Amino acid sequence: MAEQLETQAELYTPLYERALAWIGKEVTEPGLIVDAGSGPGVISCLFADAFPGARVVAVDGSGELLERARSRAERLGVADRFGTLTGELPQALDDLEYPADLLWASRSLHHLGDQQAALSAFADRLAPDGTLALMEGGLPMRWLPRDIGIGRPGLQARLDVLEEERFTRMRTELPGSVDVTEDWPALLTAAGLKHTRTRSFLLDLPAPAPDRARAVVAARLGRLREIVGDGLDAEDRATVDRLLDPQDPASVHRRTDLFVLTAHTVHTAVKPH
Repeated sequence: MAEQLETQAELYTPLYERALAWIGKEVTEPGLIVDAGSGPGVISCLFADAFPGARVVAVDGSGELLERARSRAERLGVADRFGTLTGELPQALDDLEYPADLLWASRSLHHLGDQQAALSAFADRLAPDGTLALMEGGLPMRWLPRDIGIGRPGLQARLDVLEEERFTRMRTELPGSVDVTEDWPALLTAAGLKHTRTRSFLLDLPAPAPDRARAVVAARLGRLREIVGDGLDAEDRATVDRLLDPQDPASVHRRTDLFVLTAHTVHTAVKPH
Protein backbone atom coordinates (compact mmCIF):
# COMPACT_ATOMS: atom_id res chain seq x y z
CA MET A 1 0.00 0.00 0.00
CA ALA A 2 2.97 2.38 0.41
CA GLU A 3 3.15 3.49 -3.20
CA GLN A 4 -0.63 3.80 -3.42
CA LEU A 5 -0.73 5.96 -0.27
CA GLU A 6 2.01 8.20 -1.64
CA THR A 7 0.44 8.56 -5.09
CA GLN A 8 -2.98 9.41 -3.65
CA ALA A 9 -1.52 11.97 -1.26
CA GLU A 10 0.32 13.60 -4.15
CA LEU A 11 -2.92 13.79 -6.14
CA TYR A 12 -4.63 15.41 -3.13
CA THR A 13 -1.88 18.01 -2.70
CA PRO A 14 -4.02 20.99 -3.84
CA LEU A 15 -6.59 20.12 -1.15
CA TYR A 16 -3.91 19.78 1.51
CA GLU A 17 -2.25 23.05 0.50
CA ARG A 18 -5.52 24.93 0.99
CA ALA A 19 -6.02 23.27 4.36
CA LEU A 20 -2.51 24.24 5.47
CA ALA A 21 -3.03 27.81 4.30
CA TRP A 22 -6.20 28.00 6.40
CA ILE A 23 -4.39 26.60 9.44
CA GLY A 24 -1.55 29.05 8.82
CA LYS A 25 -3.86 32.01 9.38
CA GLU A 26 -4.07 30.98 13.04
CA VAL A 27 -0.75 29.16 13.52
CA THR A 28 1.79 31.71 12.31
CA GLU A 29 5.28 30.71 13.49
CA PRO A 30 5.29 27.18 14.92
CA GLY A 31 8.58 25.85 16.21
CA LEU A 32 7.62 22.16 16.12
CA ILE A 33 5.01 20.57 13.86
CA VAL A 34 4.11 16.91 14.46
CA ASP A 35 2.37 14.83 11.80
CA ALA A 36 0.73 12.06 13.83
CA GLY A 37 0.14 9.13 11.51
CA SER A 38 2.17 10.62 8.70
CA GLY A 39 2.32 7.67 6.33
CA PRO A 40 4.85 8.34 3.55
CA GLY A 41 5.28 11.96 4.58
CA VAL A 42 3.66 13.83 1.71
CA ILE A 43 1.74 16.15 4.03
CA SER A 44 4.69 16.34 6.45
CA CYS A 45 6.82 17.79 3.67
CA LEU A 46 4.04 20.21 2.69
CA PHE A 47 4.15 21.47 6.27
CA ALA A 48 7.92 21.92 5.99
CA ASP A 49 7.39 23.99 2.85
CA ALA A 50 4.49 26.03 4.26
CA PHE A 51 6.29 26.80 7.54
CA PRO A 52 9.99 27.32 6.65
CA GLY A 53 10.91 28.21 10.23
CA ALA A 54 9.52 25.03 11.75
CA ARG A 55 10.97 21.63 12.53
CA VAL A 56 8.67 18.83 11.34
CA VAL A 57 8.49 15.37 12.92
CA ALA A 58 6.63 12.61 11.09
CA VAL A 59 5.28 9.91 13.43
CA ASP A 60 4.05 6.54 12.16
CA GLY A 61 4.00 2.88 13.12
CA SER A 62 5.54 1.82 9.80
CA GLY A 63 9.30 2.13 9.40
CA GLU A 64 8.96 1.59 5.65
CA LEU A 65 6.60 4.56 5.29
CA LEU A 66 8.88 6.74 7.39
CA GLU A 67 11.82 5.80 5.18
CA ARG A 68 9.82 7.12 2.25
CA ALA A 69 9.13 10.28 4.25
CA ARG A 70 12.85 10.82 4.92
CA SER A 71 13.69 10.26 1.25
CA ARG A 72 11.04 12.78 0.22
CA ALA A 73 12.38 15.35 2.68
CA GLU A 74 15.87 14.90 1.23
CA ARG A 75 14.61 15.30 -2.35
CA LEU A 76 12.77 18.47 -1.42
CA GLY A 77 15.70 19.97 0.49
CA VAL A 78 14.08 20.08 3.94
CA ALA A 79 15.87 17.14 5.57
CA ASP A 80 17.86 19.45 7.87
CA ARG A 81 14.68 20.25 9.82
CA PHE A 82 12.79 17.03 9.27
CA GLY A 83 12.73 14.10 11.68
CA THR A 84 10.83 10.85 12.10
CA LEU A 85 9.59 8.87 15.07
CA THR A 86 8.56 5.23 14.76
CA GLY A 87 5.88 3.90 17.09
CA GLU A 88 2.20 3.38 17.66
CA LEU A 89 -0.05 6.31 18.44
CA PRO A 90 -0.57 7.89 20.84
CA GLN A 91 2.24 6.36 22.93
CA ALA A 92 4.95 7.28 20.42
CA LEU A 93 4.31 10.97 21.09
CA ASP A 94 5.82 10.51 24.57
CA ASP A 95 9.23 10.34 22.84
CA LEU A 96 8.99 13.86 21.43
CA GLU A 97 11.82 16.02 22.74
CA TYR A 98 9.52 18.97 23.44
CA PRO A 99 5.84 19.89 23.05
CA ALA A 100 4.37 20.62 19.63
CA ASP A 101 3.09 24.00 18.52
CA LEU A 102 0.98 22.25 15.87
CA LEU A 103 -0.07 18.61 15.91
CA TRP A 104 -1.72 17.34 12.72
CA ALA A 105 -3.63 14.04 12.56
CA SER A 106 -4.92 13.21 9.09
CA ARG A 107 -7.38 10.30 9.25
CA SER A 108 -5.17 8.49 11.74
CA LEU A 109 -7.37 8.97 14.82
CA HIS A 110 -10.08 6.60 13.60
CA HIS A 111 -7.55 3.74 13.64
CA LEU A 112 -7.26 4.09 17.45
CA GLY A 113 -9.73 2.24 19.66
CA ASP A 114 -10.42 4.98 22.21
CA GLN A 115 -10.56 8.15 20.14
CA GLN A 116 -11.37 10.44 23.07
CA ALA A 117 -8.42 9.14 25.09
CA ALA A 118 -6.18 9.54 22.05
CA LEU A 119 -7.29 13.15 21.57
CA SER A 120 -6.48 13.83 25.22
CA ALA A 121 -3.03 12.30 24.69
CA PHE A 122 -2.54 14.47 21.59
CA ALA A 123 -3.56 17.53 23.61
CA ASP A 124 -1.06 16.63 26.35
CA ARG A 125 1.77 16.85 23.79
CA LEU A 126 0.85 20.40 22.75
CA ALA A 127 2.66 23.46 24.00
CA PRO A 128 0.50 26.15 25.64
CA ASP A 129 -1.45 27.93 22.85
CA GLY A 130 -0.54 25.02 20.56
CA THR A 131 -3.05 23.86 17.95
CA LEU A 132 -4.40 20.39 17.26
CA ALA A 133 -5.61 19.96 13.67
CA LEU A 134 -7.70 16.89 12.98
CA MET A 135 -8.71 15.77 9.49
CA GLU A 136 -11.72 13.49 9.84
CA GLY A 137 -14.93 13.29 7.86
CA GLY A 138 -15.90 14.90 4.61
CA LEU A 139 -17.45 13.34 1.52
CA PRO A 140 -16.60 10.07 -0.25
CA MET A 141 -14.62 10.26 -3.47
CA ARG A 142 -16.64 10.26 -6.68
CA TRP A 143 -15.02 9.44 -10.00
CA LEU A 144 -17.78 8.45 -12.46
CA PRO A 145 -21.34 9.52 -13.30
CA ARG A 146 -24.28 7.76 -11.65
CA ASP A 147 -25.07 5.95 -14.91
CA ILE A 148 -21.84 4.75 -16.51
CA GLY A 149 -23.43 2.89 -19.42
CA ILE A 150 -22.68 -0.59 -18.11
CA GLY A 151 -24.33 -2.46 -15.27
CA ARG A 152 -26.92 -0.91 -12.94
CA PRO A 153 -26.69 2.84 -12.25
CA GLY A 154 -25.58 3.89 -8.76
CA LEU A 155 -22.61 1.52 -8.37
CA GLN A 156 -20.56 3.93 -6.28
CA ALA A 157 -23.40 4.49 -3.83
CA ARG A 158 -23.60 0.74 -3.27
CA LEU A 159 -19.83 0.56 -2.80
CA ASP A 160 -20.12 3.37 -0.24
CA VAL A 161 -22.60 1.34 1.82
CA LEU A 162 -20.32 -1.69 1.86
CA GLU A 163 -17.29 0.43 2.75
CA GLU A 164 -19.16 2.10 5.62
CA GLU A 165 -20.14 -1.32 6.97
CA ARG A 166 -16.55 -2.50 6.71
CA PHE A 167 -15.34 0.66 8.48
CA THR A 168 -17.77 0.02 11.33
CA ARG A 169 -16.50 -3.56 11.68
CA MET A 170 -12.91 -2.29 11.66
CA ARG A 171 -13.68 0.14 14.47
CA THR A 172 -15.38 -2.52 16.63
CA GLU A 173 -12.44 -4.90 16.22
CA LEU A 174 -9.79 -2.40 17.36
CA PRO A 175 -8.20 -3.06 20.78
CA GLY A 176 -10.01 -1.07 23.44
CA SER A 177 -12.63 0.14 20.99
CA VAL A 178 -15.00 2.73 22.45
CA ASP A 179 -18.08 4.04 20.65
CA VAL A 180 -18.27 7.82 20.42
CA THR A 181 -20.54 10.25 18.65
CA GLU A 182 -18.32 11.69 15.93
CA ASP A 183 -18.91 15.29 16.96
CA TRP A 184 -15.26 16.25 16.54
CA PRO A 185 -15.47 19.80 17.98
CA ALA A 186 -17.17 18.38 21.09
CA LEU A 187 -14.49 15.69 21.40
CA LEU A 188 -11.75 18.30 21.07
CA THR A 189 -13.42 20.39 23.78
CA ALA A 190 -13.68 17.32 26.02
CA ALA A 191 -9.92 16.88 25.59
CA GLY A 192 -9.42 20.26 27.26
CA LEU A 193 -8.98 22.35 24.12
CA LYS A 194 -10.79 25.55 23.13
CA HIS A 195 -11.57 27.79 20.15
CA THR A 196 -12.70 24.99 17.84
CA ARG A 197 -12.97 25.72 14.12
CA THR A 198 -14.12 23.53 11.24
CA ARG A 199 -13.75 23.86 7.49
CA SER A 200 -13.99 21.50 4.51
CA PHE A 201 -11.71 21.50 1.48
CA LEU A 202 -12.63 20.33 -2.01
CA LEU A 203 -10.61 18.40 -4.56
CA ASP A 204 -12.19 18.86 -7.98
CA LEU A 205 -10.39 17.33 -10.97
CA PRO A 206 -12.90 17.42 -13.83
CA ALA A 207 -13.11 14.95 -16.69
CA PRO A 208 -11.10 13.89 -18.50
CA ALA A 209 -8.93 13.21 -15.46
CA PRO A 210 -5.13 13.12 -15.83
CA ASP A 211 -3.28 9.80 -15.89
CA ARG A 212 -2.19 9.99 -12.26
CA ALA A 213 -5.84 10.43 -11.22
CA ARG A 214 -6.73 7.36 -13.27
CA ALA A 215 -4.01 5.42 -11.48
CA VAL A 216 -5.38 6.47 -8.08
CA VAL A 217 -8.95 5.59 -9.05
CA ALA A 218 -7.90 2.20 -10.45
CA ALA A 219 -5.93 1.39 -7.30
CA ARG A 220 -8.78 2.45 -5.04
CA LEU A 221 -11.39 0.53 -7.02
CA GLY A 222 -9.15 -2.52 -7.07
CA ARG A 223 -8.79 -2.28 -3.31
CA LEU A 224 -12.57 -2.01 -2.90
CA ARG A 225 -13.03 -5.05 -5.15
CA GLU A 226 -10.68 -6.95 -2.85
CA ILE A 227 -12.12 -5.96 0.51
CA VAL A 228 -15.87 -5.54 -0.12
CA GLY A 229 -16.39 -7.26 -3.48
CA ASP A 230 -18.03 -10.28 -1.86
CA GLY A 231 -20.84 -7.99 -0.73
CA LEU A 232 -21.71 -7.03 -4.31
CA ASP A 233 -24.13 -9.00 -6.43
CA ALA A 234 -22.89 -10.78 -9.54
CA GLU A 235 -23.85 -7.95 -11.88
CA ASP A 236 -22.01 -5.32 -9.84
CA ARG A 237 -18.93 -7.53 -9.53
CA ALA A 238 -18.90 -7.98 -13.29
CA THR A 239 -19.19 -4.19 -13.73
CA VAL A 240 -16.29 -3.57 -11.36
CA ASP A 241 -14.18 -6.13 -13.20
CA ARG A 242 -14.86 -4.36 -16.49
CA LEU A 243 -13.96 -1.03 -14.92
CA LEU A 244 -10.63 -2.50 -13.81
CA ASP A 245 -9.74 -4.18 -17.12
CA PRO A 246 -7.23 -1.94 -18.96
CA GLN A 247 -8.24 -3.53 -22.27
CA ASP A 248 -11.94 -2.67 -21.88
CA PRO A 249 -12.97 0.66 -23.46
CA ALA A 250 -15.40 1.09 -20.52
CA SER A 251 -12.62 0.80 -17.93
CA VAL A 252 -11.42 3.60 -15.68
CA HIS A 253 -8.12 3.39 -17.57
CA ARG A 254 -9.72 4.56 -20.83
CA ARG A 255 -13.00 6.40 -20.14
CA THR A 256 -13.25 10.08 -21.06
CA ASP A 257 -15.83 10.79 -18.33
CA LEU A 258 -13.53 9.92 -15.40
CA PHE A 259 -13.13 12.70 -12.80
CA VAL A 260 -12.13 13.02 -9.14
CA LEU A 261 -14.35 14.91 -6.71
CA THR A 262 -14.14 14.70 -2.93
CA ALA A 263 -14.02 16.82 0.23
CA HIS A 264 -12.04 16.47 3.46
CA THR A 265 -12.97 18.23 6.70
CA VAL A 266 -10.45 19.73 9.15
CA HIS A 267 -11.22 20.57 12.77
CA THR A 268 -8.83 22.64 14.89
CA ALA A 269 -8.66 23.59 18.57
CA VAL A 270 -6.15 25.34 20.82
CA LYS A 271 -4.59 24.33 24.13
CA PRO A 272 -5.23 26.92 26.85
CA HIS A 273 -2.20 28.83 28.01
